Amino acid sequence: MNVNVMKRNIGKIILLGLMILSGTAAFGQAKKPTIMVVPSDAWCNKGGYMMTFDNQGSVQKFPDYKMAFQESPDLLLVISKINELMVDRDFPLKNLESALKTVSNESAEDAMLTSKSGADATETPIDKLRKTAKADIWIQLTWTVNTIGPKKSITFNMQGIDAYTDKQVAGASGTGPQSFSVELPVLLEEAVLSQLDNFNAQLQKHFDDMFANGREIILRIKVWESFDGDLESERDGSELGEIIEKWVNDNTVQHRFSTTDATESMMLFEQVRIPMYNAGVSAMDARAWGQELRKFLKSTYSIESKVMTKGLGGVTLVIGEK
Repeated sequence: MNVNVMKRNIGKIILLGLMILSGTAAFGQAKKPTIMVVPSDAWCNKGGYMMTFDNQGSVQKFPDYKMAFQESPDLLLVISKINELMVDRDFPLKNLESALKTVSNESAEDAMLTSKSGADATETPIDKLRKTAKADIWIQLTWTVNTIGPKKSITFNMQGIDAYTDKQVAGASGTGPQSFSVELPVLLEEAVLSQLDNFNAQLQKHFDDMFANGREIILRIKVWESFDGDLESERDGSELGEIIEKWVNDNTVQHRFSTTDATESMMLFEQVRIPMYNAGVSAMDARAWGQELRKFLKSTYSIESKVMTKGLGGVTLVIGEK
């Protein structure tokens, strides 16, 4: 009898040990941010690779990555080298050139101005590119080749930019050693290698924070003039604005958000932390999260609303109709 009990206990201990080891292994395989390397705005402007965009009457300038690829033979070499170095360190990458082709094939610049696309009319071509690539981090890269006699070196600057908030989350810069090599990728590798591990550690720290505390986005609430009521109108004993604020509180990670402004016709929520993934294990962005709020208002209060987005990290819900 005692022998059988001991056998059962030993079996349980072994099973528990295997479960702990399995959990530890899974925890150790931390998910890494998806990255896309792009030339910096400063580099594009210096080379003349810029486009103009009419943002509701205000003309703005943005990098023209397609032109840069077509006219700069160095760009593909530089991006390929950084991609190679990042892949060697197990950071998954999105390819800028491939993302540009996808945007072009979908005629994104025209489609994003139609209301049925759900996109805000102020959405820029860069916003559309970010939504197409859906990278967590953009690495903006600037480089300059220095020549001293027969020797050359590279001065570089890398900025890790959160694609949802435009905040810099990592940085590295420096000048590589002088070399007789004339190959740009070799010079770049010599310059970047000493800084890359620390740069990647900064990226990973930011991504780990997103997993723990959610992605940061901005939510705007507006009201169509045709809506019968406003955000102070009551539903089931609560003002509509209060109902929306409670939904935001219930659907953010650790209830983290800030109500920056609120009137009878608009609300602004900033530092809104949404889950990285929804219940279906699909990546969650501002649009998908905003659609959940739209569905809630429709199913619970029969209120129609329209979701409009700006890039990955900005969503506007206009209440009253689609």
